[in-house]
Amino acid sequence: MQLAELLKDWPCTVKGGSIRVEVNGVEDYAQHVKPGDLFVVRKGRKFDGYQYIDLAVKNGAVGVVIEDETQLDQLKLSVPLIWVPNCLKFMSFSAAKIYRFPAEAMQVIAITGTNGKTTVSHFIGQLLQALHKKVMVIGTNGVFINGEELQIEYEALTTLQPKHLHKILQYAVRNKVQYVVLEASSMGLSTHRLDDCDIDIGVFLNLAEDHIEDHGSYEKYKQSKQILAQLADKLVLNGDDSFCRTVGLQSKKKKTYFGLGNRVNYQLQLLAEGNHHSTCCLQSDKGQKVFTLPFVGEHQLQNAIAAITTVSELGFSIENICEAAEQLRLPKGRLESIPNHLNLSIYIDYAHTEAALRAILKTLRKTAKGDLILVFSCGGDRDKHKRIKMGAVATKYADMIYLTTDNPRSEDPAYINSQIAAGFISTQKYEMILDRAEAIEKAILSAKEGDTIVIAGKGHETTQTFKDKEIYFSDYECVQSVLAKSLKNKVDDCQSQ
Repeated sequence: MQLAELLKDWPCTVKGGSIRVEVNGVEDYAQHVKPGDLFVVRKGRKFDGYQYIDLAVKNGAVGVVIEDETQLDQLKLSVPLIWVPNCLKFMSFSAAKIYRFPAEAMQVIAITGTNGKTTVSHFIGQLLQALHKKVMVIGTNGVFINGEELQIEYEALTTLQPKHLHKILQYAVRNKVQYVVLEASSMGLSTHRLDDCDIDIGVFLNLAEDHIEDHGSYEKYKQSKQILAQLADKLVLNGDDSFCRTVGLQSKKKKTYFGLGNRVNYQLQLLAEGNHHSTCCLQSDKGQKVFTLPFVGEHQLQNAIAAITTVSELGFSIENICEAAEQLRLPKGRLESIPNHLNLSIYIDYAHTEAALRAILKTLRKTAKGDLILVFSCGGDRDKHKRIKMGAVATKYADMIYLTTDNPRSEDPAYINSQIAAGFISTQKYEMILDRAEAIEKAILSAKEGDTIVIAGKGHETTQTFKDKEIYFSDYECVQSVLAKSLKNKVDDCQSQ
């Protein structure tokens, strides 16, 4: 696409160079610029894109986009210098246009909420696949088509940057994908990543305090979530959540409510609960159905009814949806159960907010035969207010707690843990082990048969971020390593007797 064609529908001022050059893509990292790319100057938390303009041009940028109008007369470049009012909005528009607005060729469902986005997106994907549709799921865990993860290069964010999102959506169109389900994070929404993605249904799950430092205040965090209501054609909202209700009241768009309580269009009632399954009754204007979900816990029922409602609003029958729901599987790192020879119940979960931690501990407390043991911490450099609250939640349900590390970044992990421990009751049994692998190993090897162990905070993640480095670390692989070593020791002991 020629630069002239790309710019004709966007307010801008162009200085120097030729607008007849071909543009292949947009890029805001100078080191990633390839010949034919437009370089969009952006100020990040650590770096200022203005410092890298020369590198971008050297790497083959055919134009440079800025939003500081004073730079038009100061910068002397061999390529067109383009001023736009907002670089982030331009990134969204230009990426969508270069890849021919691929979202318009599919049905797109975007999901926002403090907790549950990943689980609900995968539930919707699984239901649509069971209903014989080709579906792409994009979010925290990666990019999947019909459950198979794509091995492609992109910046791993909950909501992808437009430069990656629209390229991947174009790939989906070429591969005859009919539905796209994506996670809409507060940061993704507030930085305009979804502005030019045609969204058919916006799903609102819940709101709790999180990412306050990122947005500046709780009110601004709420406002960022509400952007989805402006972008989506129709809304599916959690009728049990006051924020979601408010979003619905403020919007004039078609809306549908789901929940476990009253005053909703789709209500899920729990009839009976076993150790690992829930028998439910779905009541809606489109029909009634009794069926069994393969998990327990109020938060998982909320996730399930969110997914069922969304797929029903896409036009599928309640009968077929509920039949498919009986085979739902939790995504990787979401209350992921790890089989073992020690007769322990070991779970890995991504829970890193007060509400998410409460949900999983409350659920497991009901079924725990022995002690409930928790391994967790909080991230550094953000949301410091939630540490004491998470400590209070942990101490309410856990018999033993191992405080460790969870992306401490520039902060002292011992200090982070001291803030968490300030929420503990005085009789709480706990230990601080700052090596996460060592903490997980001690939790497993010190447990008794029948105990339940929850390793929370990182779920599917495979890195740990410290002040001066990022290291590879997987909770799942760590647990498997501990179990393998334990089994080997057991075999060695038997052979030596």
